[in-house]
Amino acid sequence: MILNHIWGLYTHPKEEWQTIEKRHESLTYSMVHILVMALIPAICGYYAAAHIGWSIGTTEPLMLSESSALVMSLVMYSALVVGVIALAYLIHWMAKTFDSTPDFTQSLELAAYTATPLLMVGITALFPVLWFVVMACLGAMSYSVYLLYSGVPIMMNIPEGKGFIYASSVVTCGLVLLVGLLTASVILFGVGLGPEYL
Repeated sequence: MILNHIWGLYTHPKEEWQTIEKRHESLTYSMVHILVMALIPAICGYYAAAHIGWSIGTTEPLMLSESSALVMSLVMYSALVVGVIALAYLIHWMAKTFDSTPDFTQSLELAAYTATPLLMVGITALFPVLWFVVMACLGAMSYSVYLLYSGVPIMMNIPEGKGFIYASSVVTCGLVLLVGLLTASVILFGVGLGPEYL
């Protein structure tokens, strides 16, 4: 089953990381996990933007045209998939610095399962009230960081002390990656590729 580790990552993360480390699924399995999980925020975001409308404050809910919402959700889906794969490359690239020799599949597994709470929180877009979605995203981000800190020593087979520094480096690079994606979206909006409101 594609999503067989999710429950364990929420109920007993350290034990689940050890199970993931022992089993090591294939590269295809990890990619399918990412592709399926990234559908949650893309589909929910599309539906909220085109059919419900986003409540940003005291004004009327903002809605996008269906074609604009579809384009935005496809771009978001692509950015999420590329972002998780880029995070896996960062994890793999930094491994040598911390005396770890994972193959790329291990790095992709770590990135995919670490990003899972952030991808699953996309379901909150079905209640498109800005403060609610932001609070849920902050909670999911916190749990993703916890998963990263608990998973790095196990998945990379390094001591906990090195794992803490390694995970801190990955968080820093992940934040730089996130800022890069946000900057790219602002630039695209600035040149006229922004959404079409109703």
